[in-house]
Amino acid sequence: MRSEKEMYDLILGYAKAHDDIRAVILNGSRANPNRKPDPFNDFDIVYLVRDLQQYKTAPVHLDFGELLVYERTDENELFNEHFPEFVCYLMQFADGNRIDLTIAETARWHGYCFDDRLSVVLLDKDGALPPLPAPDESSHYIERPNAQTFFECRTEFWWIAPYVSKGLWRGQLLFAQTHMEICIRKMLLQMLKWYAGALCGFDRTAGKCGDRLEQLLPPALWNGYLETFAVCREDDIWRALFKACELFTAVSKLTAEALGLAIDDEYDRRVTAFLRYTHDLPRDAETLDFTAD
Repeated sequence: MRSEKEMYDLILGYAKAHDDIRAVILNGSRANPNRKPDPFNDFDIVYLVRDLQQYKTAPVHLDFGELLVYERTDENELFNEHFPEFVCYLMQFADGNRIDLTIAETARWHGYCFDDRLSVVLLDKDGALPPLPAPDESSHYIERPNAQTFFECRTEFWWIAPYVSKGLWRGQLLFAQTHMEICIRKMLLQMLKWYAGALCGFDRTAGKCGDRLEQLLPPALWNGYLETFAVCREDDIWRALFKACELFTAVSKLTAEALGLAIDDEYDRRVTAFLRYTHDLPRDAETLDFTAD
């Protein structure tokens, strides 16, 4: 595998050899002074160029090594993505290195320098870019909730939970699992992040997909969160759903108390009761006879 220095030499060598490329910026994990050495870290690179149109209309021939797979994401029919203001190549090389290369016009430098505090200028041919602050993780810190975002997170969780239960009652395991992972987990993870911020301060990052929460949360909460993952089997999704509801209720109360936010547990009680009713409802039922209280 080529070393980090070899990759930077390739990236900067290409930029120096092409007059239309006026500056090079590094974003992301490799700009993080706190990162642990990791050969899988991407090289998130921005080339600022005078004329973007030439890159829009013709493929970029980058002699950076043998490609394992690559895709262009500024023009993508599968996801209906069309971004006229940049070109983006994601390149996975056979030796394990990966470059996520964005090409944008020099006039758009501000966002690539300041939107992410993990940013470093590697090359500035014209001296046109301002000095950047020392890179840090502050743009990725957990954001303290206000009363409205806290309320909306709780509402979204309890609104979606019955979708999971009705999918399970119908035998639609993929429907239930999809709502569990995309919706329920998203709100549960958000609440856990807020509680981690309340405990440890909001000058922390929860990491990608919340993987740093293990160091920020009490072990019982972290292990409880791990229990909310399920195999795609009816009984196990039910188990995971009820565990997620139990954990969400507990962490919501802890977060509200720690941050001085108002909380009403009506949704917790009534929706959980509805989920249990649905769990026990015969599969041949034609009507519902549910009473929350």
